[in-house]
Amino acid sequence: MKSNRSRFTVIGSRLKKQKVEENYGANFFAFWLGGKCLQQQMVCCIMLKYSKKNKIKSIRNIGIIAHIDAGKTTVTERVLYYTGRSHKIGEVHDGEAVMDWMPDEQERGITITSAVTICAWKGCEVQVIDTPGHVDFTIEVERSLRVLDGAVGVFCAVGGVEPQSETVWRQADKYLVPKIAFINKLDRVGADFFNTVEMMKEKLGANPLILQLPVGLEDNFAGVIDLINMKQIVWDDDTLGVTFSTEEISGDLLDNAIKYREKLVEAVAEVDDEIMEAYLSESPVATERLLDAIRKATIDLKLVPVLCGSALKNKGIQPLLDAIVRFLPSPADIPPIKGLHPETGETIECLPVANAPLAALIFKVSMTEGRKLSFVRIYSGKINAKEEVYNPFRKINEKLTRILRMHANKRERIDVAGPGSIVGIIGLKKSSTGETLCSSDYPVLLEKIEFYKPVISVAIEPKTHADQEKFDEVLEKFIAEDPTLTIKKDEDTGQTILSGMGELHLDVIINRMRREFKTSVNVGKPQVVYRETIGAEAEASAVFDNEITGQRHFGEVIIKVHPLRRGTGNRFVSEVAVDTIPELFIPAVKKGIMESFESGALMGYPVVDVEAVLTGGLYKESLSTELAYTVSASMACKNALAKAMPFLLAPIMSVEVFVPESCMGDVIGHLNSRNGKIESIEQKIGIHTIKAIVPLAKMFGYSTALRSATQGRGTFTMRFSHFDKS
Repeated sequence: MKSNRSRFTVIGSRLKKQKVEENYGANFFAFWLGGKCLQQQMVCCIMLKYSKKNKIKSIRNIGIIAHIDAGKTTVTERVLYYTGRSHKIGEVHDGEAVMDWMPDEQERGITITSAVTICAWKGCEVQVIDTPGHVDFTIEVERSLRVLDGAVGVFCAVGGVEPQSETVWRQADKYLVPKIAFINKLDRVGADFFNTVEMMKEKLGANPLILQLPVGLEDNFAGVIDLINMKQIVWDDDTLGVTFSTEEISGDLLDNAIKYREKLVEAVAEVDDEIMEAYLSESPVATERLLDAIRKATIDLKLVPVLCGSALKNKGIQPLLDAIVRFLPSPADIPPIKGLHPETGETIECLPVANAPLAALIFKVSMTEGRKLSFVRIYSGKINAKEEVYNPFRKINEKLTRILRMHANKRERIDVAGPGSIVGIIGLKKSSTGETLCSSDYPVLLEKIEFYKPVISVAIEPKTHADQEKFDEVLEKFIAEDPTLTIKKDEDTGQTILSGMGELHLDVIINRMRREFKTSVNVGKPQVVYRETIGAEAEASAVFDNEITGQRHFGEVIIKVHPLRRGTGNRFVSEVAVDTIPELFIPAVKKGIMESFESGALMGYPVVDVEAVLTGGLYKESLSTELAYTVSASMACKNALAKAMPFLLAPIMSVEVFVPESCMGDVIGHLNSRNGKIESIEQKIGIHTIKAIVPLAKMFGYSTALRSATQGRGTFTMRFSHFDKS
């Protein structure tokens, strides 16, 4: 056996010669590390140093996405351990996961905020974002996917494709993010690999490409069959999965493996002409050529490679890392991001090269230890510490004080970051989430991130005078961090109303106020954030004729409103002739109408699904102004809305309840009593899934009621579906 020193000499020389093995079944690290944590860390350092010198093609920016409790963080913890980034495996159930570093995450056993880290695998620098699975924190997934080049979708082999799995998958589709799938928890009772694959087709519209088959299921799960190399991989439990053996496929599994290998080649042939020719002529397909075709099809969003394992049992992670490196794109493999020139509106391509003009996007802001930390994805150019950058949205220059490479809540200072990097920046005072950083000589505006509207509110007030002094400042910090939070003052009661995405979301914020900022607050009962709409057509007119600062302002309009189909949104149409109201003033009329939609006639909630039509008005030369038309349009629209039979729309939630069969009757009765509509009931081994839609107002306290009805065995998930009459 060689000494540790000689081992690392060999490793270093291999890396320099770029002879790291690429075969799916071969794990270079497992062979050399022998499970020693110190050796893992040293190899990680060697790999990172090596990958810095390599081209941008060695970078992989990936996110781990899934439904809550599918095993995202458990997968991430194994990735960090096997790449040498962590010296021990942190378990979620012990509150020791590296990526779940917040006290609330450790106590609740869930991911609340997306965490960034970096590790190395086979000559590639892998930047990983572990995202939350709970629907209340879906903005964390949204803004992470906005800046990522690839994603790993983790699915529970028992639950299959669950509601939030669909949500995050659609979010990835929206940003055209290539994906691979990892079917986890094959050791669990009720695990069904092929059913999960079928659910991917049915619910996600995906085209899954099975690269691995499980060897056994449930208690008998031992490893996987690699269909690319036609080998069987079995992990060593005594080394926490660090080492494994690559063997010939067992005789009783060989026929099935040959069948699915044939299906694999057939599926790839459908998207690759060269492999199609070989397939039709029954010629053998070289492994490297097959891998290249799978990579191209994955990046082109034509196929989703599917792997499997059990992260908790330390099986399947090294081949998953191989797949990330082999199939997911580098920043150079995807089309360059496009932005707009802030003055001319010209489209600008931001090439992923270091000597190009800077283009970077702030995708997240975190207020930690009293300082503002901005998370930035660099698309082109590079950022140097202590230099100025330009924010074209705010038209200001800001000076960076530090650039940080992140590992969850730990940081490493660096002097420069180039294209493809995801880094933390300290020093940005006014720039916020979704804004662009660039060079003032070459300004560019990247597309902003869309944020969700809150659906639930609570009234909060400081407990003491000392809390009052910090109250507003603390709330401002949370708003800067989380764009899905809103705060407003109730004019009638004087209360501060905090609105968010769900009960858990608001509960976490209030806990953080008390824990992190030592600010105690009284909290009122949750209130639903409604919308308003109308049930009939109505028309109204208004005149604004006032003198302001010595100038007379005149405007008169006639507005007709009528309801639109649910979910259509608001629209404005002008039907007046130019001699009635000149074209110049139409935008001012539209502005006034859209402002009036912000507060409805019933209870002041936003108005939705209404079309406002400008049907008439009056213009007086030299007296009519934009201000007058804006005010008169707002007045007329409000009057018309009040006459058009306004009514409230409540947020309707899509609810899935998982219960034992013996409790089905009680649970269905509970849902019916809450005005729920049962949509379907699915039976699985040992458990039933009830799908229903329920008004959010009726779901407060449901968690406690469900635990009581099922002796603590029932669980549920809830996500926003639509607004409608409750």
